[in-house]
Amino acid sequence: MKQLTIIPTVFLCLLMASSHLNAQEAELAPRITDTLPKQAIDSIVMISDSIAADRYNKNKSNMTVLAAWAGINIIQGSISATNATGSGPYFFRMNAYWNIVNLGIASVGLFQLRKEWTKKYSFTQNQLAQQKLEKILLLNTGLDLAYITTGLLLKERGNSRNNLQNIGYGNSLLLQGAFLLVFDLVQYGNHRRNGKILEKQLSKLQIHTSGNGIGLRLPL
Repeated sequence: MKQLTIIPTVFLCLLMASSHLNAQEAELAPRITDTLPKQAIDSIVMISDSIAADRYNKNKSNMTVLAAWAGINIIQGSISATNATGSGPYFFRMNAYWNIVNLGIASVGLFQLRKEWTKKYSFTQNQLAQQKLEKILLLNTGLDLAYITTGLLLKERGNSRNNLQNIGYGNSLLLQGAFLLVFDLVQYGNHRRNGKILEKQLSKLQIHTSGNGIGLRLPL
């Protein structure tokens, strides 16, 4: 069975190797413009826009990777399940079933990204979107660990009771959970770097009060 899993395993290794404030809200924009030098505003907007674009590109690439992984597992699992012996049929069958869900997630993700391409973010909106994505990825890693743990338990239960179905399903959860864990951790690392850039820009801004109200400024 190790030989039969070489295609998705090698695919995982290769993919892992190749690896949007304006100030605050619109009503504060005139005050921000008055208190920040134009060059500073242009710099912040440019950085914010570049982070949003990079997030879009990363998400598109990641959803494409997930769709490709799912497609390979569905095809290979469907074919190999008819030829394998022992716990093999259950292993490949679960791989195929599991990745039907992955393919659906990737397809929905790619469809939603089409709306993101033309969306304009303020600095605040960009930072909130970045933080939300990072939290989702951290949550996903917790789920991935749960998949791996469930796989270990199923495999152990299968071995102790000589239950080929549990062994096969357990091995499948181990493989799929391991892939998703690496997949989500790599994504989180890449997006966290962008999050730090936004946080650094935010830390440079100082809130101050004047006769005209509240504004933001960059210390010189």
